Amino acid sequence: MQGNPAEELELEKSVRRLREKFHGNIPIETAVLLMRKSGNNHVQVTTWIILLKDELNDIDQDDRVRLKKDKVAMNVINKLKKDSEKPKPDLSSDKDIKDLAAKLKCLPLTEKNLKMFNNASENQIPSSDRQFACKDCDKMWWRRVPQRKEVSKCRGCHKKYDPVPYNKMWGIAEFHCHNCKRTFKGFAQMEVSSPCYLCGVPVLPSRILPPRRNSGPRTRNPHSCFAENCYNRREPYIPGLECVHPRSRTKHNAPKVLYPSTVHVSSGSTVATCLSQGSLTQCDVDDLILDDIQESDEDGSDSNDS
Repeated sequence: MQGNPAEELELEKSVRRLREKFHGNIPIETAVLLMRKSGNNHVQVTTWIILLKDELNDIDQDDRVRLKKDKVAMNVINKLKKDSEKPKPDLSSDKDIKDLAAKLKCLPLTEKNLKMFNNASENQIPSSDRQFACKDCDKMWWRRVPQRKEVSKCRGCHKKYDPVPYNKMWGIAEFHCHNCKRTFKGFAQMEVSSPCYLCGVPVLPSRILPPRRNSGPRTRNPHSCFAENCYNRREPYIPGLECVHPRSRTKHNAPKVLYPSTVHVSSGSTVATCLSQGSLTQCDVDDLILDDIQESDEDGSDSNDS
């Protein structure tokens, strides 16, 4: 079935975005139907669902028949159903929009569900900047991922990984010295102390900073730590402690990955929504959705080639 590729792309982006807002509770066909009727108007559709407006009753069997004749809509439906890990019911057996609204209305009044509706009404999809690392490819990267689905795929081996635990992250760290009240930055790993540049007192890092385009001027202080293999080692050094600085890793032919991510094990309940692979330098949610669509297309190509 042939359609308009550009129109299909815009519709798929809109559908993925809507389903992510409601954590995949909206069936694919229903989301497509709503977006086609509204002209991809997220504010209007979200208002219909949350406030249970009478307009929801207008989506009847006639609308569904017209949807079957809509080439663009059906191409998007078929693609998203193929991407989804869990098979979806046939279009003719789907519940209507009124039943969907009633279902969402009857969800338990938990903090998680309340947050979902609040974020949807404000057109927000909460995300986090997380570090990922592949041991097999000896590669580390950062990705902006949805807080409810923190998963990223290695570009080398195409395996999906969970993020590096917060207490094992490494890279440019921020320190707050309680002895001299100084704040400084330097290469480090969480839970591993480094000497303060000013007073020399060992300080634990407060956090690891994700990469940014404009991170400001770099420190003029040379890296120095207590690690045994540090290129500018402090004495007395700690035997067995590994330096995270790239210069030290290269000098001793040490792996780039200090703590690998665990391979992601799907629960079987995840859905093709959006935001599985967003760059940290991108702020527009549409860019993140495009990344995810491209990733889904690559997965489909890999499976066909095999």
